Amino acid sequence: MTERRTYSYLGPAGTFTEAALDQVAEARGQDWRPVHNVGEALAEVLEGRSHAAMIAIENSIEGGVSTTQDALATLPGLRIIGEYLVNVNFVLVAPRGTSLEDVSVIAAHPVAYAQCHGWLGEHLPAHSHVPAASNVASAIGVLDGSLPAQAAIAPPGIVQHHDVDVLASEIGDNTSAVTRFVLVTRTTMPPEPTGADKTSLIVELPHDHPGALLDMLEQFSTRGINLSLIESRPIGDALGRYRFVIDADGHIADERMADALLGIRRFSPRVVFLGSYPRADRRIVQYPDRYADEVFVEARDWLRALISGEPEV
Repeated sequence: MTERRTYSYLGPAGTFTEAALDQVAEARGQDWRPVHNVGEALAEVLEGRSHAAMIAIENSIEGGVSTTQDALATLPGLRIIGEYLVNVNFVLVAPRGTSLEDVSVIAAHPVAYAQCHGWLGEHLPAHSHVPAASNVASAIGVLDGSLPAQAAIAPPGIVQHHDVDVLASEIGDNTSAVTRFVLVTRTTMPPEPTGADKTSLIVELPHDHPGALLDMLEQFSTRGINLSLIESRPIGDALGRYRFVIDADGHIADERMADALLGIRRFSPRVVFLGSYPRADRRIVQYPDRYADEVFVEARDWLRALISGEPEV
């Protein structure tokens, strides 16, 4: 019999993270363990209590999730093996019998709250905000009285798990909002290249000097690699010291990507390879013919022939 696997995710049941985990075919029918935060999810993976963890890494409105980026930068032994996209919208919920006029305090996860400013400003301009640990915890806190609020911002799926009244639907300011999640496991071989892949890494600059960032970016641009994400995060040991979170189109098995990573390794004092994995949108990576694998292989063979003294053909 196949051994059962455990997957950790930001709980409780009904969160967007659970919706992302539901997209993982191999996780269906396995054990899902809700946790309280990203740090706990990753600790369970590193300590062997979970096979993998689903965590949010980027939002189309708010940008990168800093707690996730910082954790991946500082916790060795982790690898991203897949990414998943979840459309994000919100409902305002409250205990049965509550009306919108009764609401003066709203419980919400800070990211969700930031994405509903427009609706709240129009319909509840005098409200105040109580932070919650997750989008579902906000509703639970209102229901059990642990949060001093009359209503909560929550995912639409909350109604499948809790007895609430929906005071308003689709209250997000941007109906096209999407959150990107990644499935993280302990260090392992990357999945096989599909042609529609992404490579994630974190790179520290060697020292602060004019053109340092350009030097790093040229490692990719001179090899025809597009960057779909680049964000800076403070290293934390001194002012002006930053690491860069990078998503690059392509797979480590691609000759151009491997060559770029070698250049980055020579350039940077610290590189964290987070993984090469299939893109969520399955869009085939396009690049000019001069950066095809066979071009890099031919150039390497040419150099090897020069070094070995082979006669030119």
